Amino acid sequence: MKCILLLPLILISSLAFSAYPNGPLKMIVPFPAGGPTDVMARLVSNKLGDALGQPIYVENKAGAHGAIGMQTALAAPADGQTLVMVSIGTNGINPGLYKKLSYDVNKDFVPVSLLVTVPIAIVTRVDAPYGDLAGLLAYAKANPGKLTFASAGNGGSSHLVPEMFMLRSNVDMVHVPYKGTAPAISDVLAGQVNLMFDTLLTSTQHIQSGKLKIIATTTAKRLPSYPNVPTVSESVLPGFEASSWYGLEVKAGTSPEIVQRLSAEIAKIMKMPDVRERLDQLSTFAVGSTPEEFARFQKSEQDKWAKVIQKGNIQPD
Repeated sequence: MKCILLLPLILISSLAFSAYPNGPLKMIVPFPAGGPTDVMARLVSNKLGDALGQPIYVENKAGAHGAIGMQTALAAPADGQTLVMVSIGTNGINPGLYKKLSYDVNKDFVPVSLLVTVPIAIVTRVDAPYGDLAGLLAYAKANPGKLTFASAGNGGSSHLVPEMFMLRSNVDMVHVPYKGTAPAISDVLAGQVNLMFDTLLTSTQHIQSGKLKIIATTTAKRLPSYPNVPTVSESVLPGFEASSWYGLEVKAGTSPEIVQRLSAEIAKIMKMPDVRERLDQLSTFAVGSTPEEFARFQKSEQDKWAKVIQKGNIQPD
């Protein structure tokens, strides 16, 4: 009798999956148009829409460090028709930064795929009084509180990564938060701020033009595109590693078959030669993980940044 009762449920699930997607999809981006999260969303949405046979419309819902976009995605039906582009900020940092969020990223959403990781570099003006990381640390220790670092906003990766760096190296630098990456990097270029821990997604153009120089990267290994630039780990702080990242999720309750299909399509997209070429241009590494791999990665990131937030006594705006 139990098997007979379960049969209709199985048939309903199969029919729902076979009909997926049943029309245009929506991809929520919890940050402004034109930013790095938006750039990644538009690249992936075009390819994924082609694979699914339906257009995917990107909808930017910025505000509250990504919380407004996450709330928007949570309000949608759990049918796989609404996707959300998550990041190190929304799903790695925010759970430890905010004591009360109106949602739980680990319970209210389901990981689909870790799309990419983005290297972070310590960048300064070319005329800075230090040419390498050892020189920067020596200058910082000789001039406590004199060096300033820009960030795209309080509590983001460009704030938390240097906080972790200061905790590990026992140096004191002054945080100068901005409303976005563009004004932050502009003031580094203008010499108003000394340095920035920025993703190569946004700094590459300034490095290539000769306006900025890389002191070091925070990646685990040296980057193929910058083989002569050392990592923080190999230079002064063994084991130091941090990267920005972006992933795709759906609302909890979405059919596992739909989640698996989306993940499988993303894995194929991340291997496409033209996608790889574009990501190389953006100094970004393709991943295309399974949902299970993304879930484990996300939890490890939450643990890492929660410790930095607690030790550094980081408070949200």
